[in-house]
Amino acid sequence: MLDLSIIIINYNTSSYTIQCVESIIKHTSTLLNYNIIIVDNHSKLNDYNLLKNYIAALNNPSIKLLRNHINTGFGGGNMIGCQFSDATYYAFVNNDSILLNDCFSIIIEAMKNNESFGICGPQSFKEDGSLLPTLDHFSSPLKELLGRYFLETINPKIYPKRKLEYKSPQRGQFVSGSFMMVRSDDFWSVGGFDTNIFLYQEETDLCIRLAKIKKYAYLIPDAKFIHFHGASTPKSIEIKTELKISLLYVIRKHYGYLNYRIILLFLQIKYFIKSIRKPKYWSLFKVLFRGGRLNDSLKHKQNNKE
Repeated sequence: MLDLSIIIINYNTSSYTIQCVESIIKHTSTLLNYNIIIVDNHSKLNDYNLLKNYIAALNNPSIKLLRNHINTGFGGGNMIGCQFSDATYYAFVNNDSILLNDCFSIIIEAMKNNESFGICGPQSFKEDGSLLPTLDHFSSPLKELLGRYFLETINPKIYPKRKLEYKSPQRGQFVSGSFMMVRSDDFWSVGGFDTNIFLYQEETDLCIRLAKIKKYAYLIPDAKFIHFHGASTPKSIEIKTELKISLLYVIRKHYGYLNYRIILLFLQIKYFIKSIRKPKYWSLFKVLFRGGRLNDSLKHKQNNKE
């Protein structure tokens, strides 16, 4: 049985994926028995071929490339990768990440010594070296209505400050989905990723379910990596819409129908006002007016002939 499977999703950004793989090979201890599983989420053929040729040239049996016929999203792609793993730990790593040290060995050691460390992430930095928050607070009605700063001010124990550089492991509500490690047994005991979610909020949903079995999210600051934040999913009104669809799904799933209706109304008012000033938000408002339904997700607006 392997110690670790590192699962990476590629979608039309093979140059980032190649950089990520090279940093893993460079920094990961040879004492760690691991493999890398890359799931291509139906990238354009030239992007996929670039990645396929790179992996073929490496001639490393520990690196596997899978190709989907449709884009299955973050959670769906990672769930496919897990099917090809027989490892004690999973690491879900965004392809726009570069390791700065042996993150995997450092985190595994921390998790071995602390059973309550259920899902862990390294300290993230931007390309310019500035801090990028790894910890965050659950997507909840309170967070949406009151904001992070207010919650961190009134109850820093439950809502630790995201933008501090911690020196020792720090518990939070969830760790960023850009880089997270979990025991495979714990992952499957809560059902893995919810593949109803196409993009965003997957880590919130997973960490809420892990916390219910007393497996908590921790930042392991000795492990460090660079995240080219947003490189794998460039900003657009479609991506912002997807974010709101996923948010509403998670709130309804974990906080109930009434809270879903409250947050939906809040977002409808907010984006109706925004759409008056900025017409590009009109399409987002229309999705919210229909209830922010899953069938408005990008997941349902694709075909496998592109």
